Amino acid sequence: MDSNDATGRDLAKRQLLKAGFGGLCALCLAGVGGRAIRTQASPAPRGLVRPRPGKWFREGAGGLVHCELCPWECTLDSGEIARCRVRSNEGGIGHTLAYGNPVLVQEDPVERLPFFHVLPSSRTLSVSTAGCNLACKFCEVWDMALVDPHEVHAYDMPPATVIDHARAARLKSVSYAFGEPVVFYEYMFETAELARDAGLLNLLHTAGYIQPAPLKELAARIDAANVDLKGFDTAFYRDICGGELAPVLESLVSLKRAGVHLEITNILIPTLNDDIGSIRRMCAWIRDELGADVPLHFARFYPLYRLANLPQTPVSSLDRARETALEEGLRYVYVSRVTGHAGENTYCPNCGEIVIGRVGFIIDEVHLSAGRCSHCGETIPGRWA
Repeated sequence: MDSNDATGRDLAKRQLLKAGFGGLCALCLAGVGGRAIRTQASPAPRGLVRPRPGKWFREGAGGLVHCELCPWECTLDSGEIARCRVRSNEGGIGHTLAYGNPVLVQEDPVERLPFFHVLPSSRTLSVSTAGCNLACKFCEVWDMALVDPHEVHAYDMPPATVIDHARAARLKSVSYAFGEPVVFYEYMFETAELARDAGLLNLLHTAGYIQPAPLKELAARIDAANVDLKGFDTAFYRDICGGELAPVLESLVSLKRAGVHLEITNILIPTLNDDIGSIRRMCAWIRDELGADVPLHFARFYPLYRLANLPQTPVSSLDRARETALEEGLRYVYVSRVTGHAGENTYCPNCGEIVIGRVGFIIDEVHLSAGRCSHCGETIPGRWA
């Protein structure tokens, strides 16, 4: 894909958001593998926002409100909105502007998120609102995540409605993904509780930019998480992502300790975070702090948003990164967004045979029985049921 293709894709996506996802139905089902679901959700008005008292706020003197959800710890005067664009001070009380108003609700294969060790070939209902507490220059959904909820079309879908859709479509999970779930914490939290009661798995794809206390509370309701470890350099995080590395590493350790199935995605960006030395240090840290069995996805970068001047990631760079991770002892290392690449498959670390064969989001072979390799009996970690 060249920069013109990327720009065209972004323009089409932006037009889709402004049009209320085309008015086809009340669910956005864009992307590979999307499948429409009949729905009774309300049409998508522009700027659907209903301020609601939120969690993780502390009231201060003089009507100030201190947000304790993420590392920014924003202090808000009355009428002010936090840097995430969705948490506000309404008359001295902390509110969320991202409850029950998703701008994206779509049915996806779990492999798209990506989860490669969770219910292979199953489908999930993905949900996201506007807002994000980072400002990545390579954000793939910038026209959804890096905007105010008043600026985009949103659907009127409280938690119970999300669960109704997932059950009606006979899905096995609900995922909080594509935008940044941390900023719609209250909406995700209550939806996750209902999902668990309904026998659905809760899947989280996040940048992991959250304080330890709210993450601990959330982790008790999450079955699997894929965390974007965007790089392994503090300067990269500050200059390119608009945040700090340390809180993300802390979140990864916390999720692992909480027993959440954990996967990691690293988008490899030419000249910015593809230094092989940094990649080696990252992989060694994952091995030592999280364990060699944590799946790591090296994802291809495509030029877009503020990094449209950079080339897409060469496959050779992805291959080199994967080889480095394997050398450092990681047992499940993947190459994402290169359809047909051998690195899409899951290989048994004991016998070397393919356990799950993939072509893009399609599963073409499975040699897994009760969580074990069918060839040699080796246990393969994951959420298989």
